[in-house]
Amino acid sequence: MKMHFLGTKLGRKWMNKGFVLGLWAVFTVASDLYGQSYKNYFVPYSTVGFGVGTSSYYGDLAAYRRVVGSTFKIIRWNVSGEYTRHFTPRFAARASLTWARIAGDDFVMNQNRGKVNNNLFLRNLHFRNDIKELAAVGIYKITPDGRSYDRRSQFGAYVFGGVALFAHNPKARLPVDPETLEKQRWVALQPLGTEGQGQVDGPKLYSLVNVAFPIGFGLRYKVNPKFDISAELGFRFTNSDYLDDVSQMDYPDPSTFAEPTGMELSNRAFEVIPARKPKRDRTALLQEYLGLSSSQDPYAYLQQYPDLIGPRGTKPNRADAYMTGTIKLIYVLGPSVKCPPLK
Repeated sequence: MKMHFLGTKLGRKWMNKGFVLGLWAVFTVASDLYGQSYKNYFVPYSTVGFGVGTSSYYGDLAAYRRVVGSTFKIIRWNVSGEYTRHFTPRFAARASLTWARIAGDDFVMNQNRGKVNNNLFLRNLHFRNDIKELAAVGIYKITPDGRSYDRRSQFGAYVFGGVALFAHNPKARLPVDPETLEKQRWVALQPLGTEGQGQVDGPKLYSLVNVAFPIGFGLRYKVNPKFDISAELGFRFTNSDYLDDVSQMDYPDPSTFAEPTGMELSNRAFEVIPARKPKRDRTALLQEYLGLSSSQDPYAYLQQYPDLIGPRGTKPNRADAYMTGTIKLIYVLGPSVKCPPLK
């Protein structure tokens, strides 16, 4: 129910206001605690960090209810950089930049050991999306620091939450050339209006800049007084249902497309060769799933019974999400960063 609300128009409006309010709250609390820290004889300090790790996506092409498969079947990467100010033994605030790639593919997600296990296999959509995220979060350290950075505990655990602004651009591969079987180039999907956006009497094109709410937890290990290593898992609730370019259940009328590429990438149920896996053929898998003989054409059968393909989107207006798992190397700057004296 909560996730459904976040995907509605009212929910998105609330989230956009929440971004500003959340950012204000993070730094207001940080400022208050900063002032209180001197009364507790804690010396504030700063750290910088660099991280690499994995990323997963949840949405119309990777269902929330199939957590394990959605998390691990099409796992991708992320890299990040961050600056953190530690105001008290328990509270810190962090600003970070993250570049994460997410992906989804009906051909991969909806079969197992050579058997189709879900009707969404027939839909045959796929995407990849590079997300650039700027985030501000508050950190609560379950294991508190000592009075200064060099007295922090050997092991530590923490939780975090905040707000983020991210830019994204979902893409898909063009259909495979049946003669060469070579992979084709990736094209941006938003300008094509694959669900009728931007067409006459159609909805507006969706935004490529959106708001997210990151939450998560991490574990930290002190290597020496100046370096830490941490492992962190973060989940992002977003206000967009188009990280995968899929939202609405109905396929748009093909006659509304001004050029053929948008129409080709809107409905891919009749492609014999999956665009991301050009060495594979969908025919035998479809024949078995539909109960057809090896001499029957499954694509002609689907054209005769298009309702078998099912809807384009599975949860209209339900916001997509993504998750990152990151290993970080943290360097302690100390209480202040001083410039070397000029001589």
